[in-house]
Order: sequence, then structure tokens, then C-alpha cells
Amino acid sequence: MEIEPTFVEGCFIVKPKIFEDQRGTFFESFNHQLFKEKTGLQIDFIQDNQSISSKGTLRGLHFQTGDFAQAKLVRVILGEVLDVAVDLRPGSKTYGKHFSIVLNDQNNFQLFVPRGFAHGFITLSETAIFAYKCDNYYHKPSEQGVKYNDPDLNIDWNLDPSEMLLSEKDSILPYLKELK
Repeated sequence: MEIEPTFVEGCFIVKPKIFEDQRGTFFESFNHQLFKEKTGLQIDFIQDNQSISSKGTLRGLHFQTGDFAQAKLVRVILGEVLDVAVDLRPGSKTYGKHFSIVLNDQNNFQLFVPRGFAHGFITLSETAIFAYKCDNYYHKPSEQGVKYNDPDLNIDWNLDPSEMLLSEKDSILPYLKELK
């Protein structure tokens, strides 16, 4: 497993070592000990989530606050997405900056998104199965978000807005400057 830091402090790209032969492929998707050795982080994932989305589905940008903040390790099982993490940690050198990466079933890359980040993705393939590990349980009262098209974030989602499918909840999220 190879782990690379991104320019956004605390965010890491996780690249598995893939073994391939005539039968197919195999890789270790997570190893607690290696992750700790390579990042210096003690993360204990306690919940796994999965979604299936059609092309153009944009989920995000979501986060949880306070004691219910979550770190996530995200990946794509089938298909392709553009994954985005936005640093919302007050006082961070990279506050308000975002990192984006294409995750798919060919590269099998994963993105570690630390606590204090908003996270979202858009499905670029016809269908995508997206999975992620969380280090804290979902807590609806602590859920918040940032509008996906916030001009201060200037995120290029790689799709025309006319192709995007959003939930009602995601379409009315506040802009970054409106967060309390």
C-alpha cells in the first residue's frame, strides 16, 4: 500500500498494491497497521457505508460537526466518480481549499478525508458503487453541508450543471461564507 499526502493538509491518497493474473485481481483495501505507520494517524473505522448512483448524481458537500465529526476513507467499487474534499478546519493553512481526484474501479485509489472536511462526489460513469469507512457514527442533528457550486470554492465537477442530479437537501445547502 502506497500513501501519498495531498496539498490539502491531512488528506491522503491511498494506492493499493494490485495483484493480477489470469483469474483477475486482488488487493488489500485497508490495513490499519500500515495506515498508521505511513500517516501517523490512529484511525478506528466503526461504520461502513455504500451508495449506488447514476451518471451525474452529485452527493455533497457534507460533513458532521462537533463530537460527531467524521474521518472517511472513500473508494469506488464499480464505475468512476470525481471525489472532492474541502478543508473547513478553522486556522488550517488550507482552510477553504479543496482537493479533487478521480476514483474508479481501474485505479482502485482511495481518498482519506480527515475530520473537519466537507466531502462530496459526482458520478462520471453510467453507474457507480461508492463505499466508505467512517470513524464515527452518523448523527443527523450534527449534519451540515456546503453548496456544491460555491463560487469561493470554484470546484470543477467535470460535468455540465445541466447533467447534474442533486437531492433537494443538497441543492439548498449554504455557501461557505454563510456557515456559522
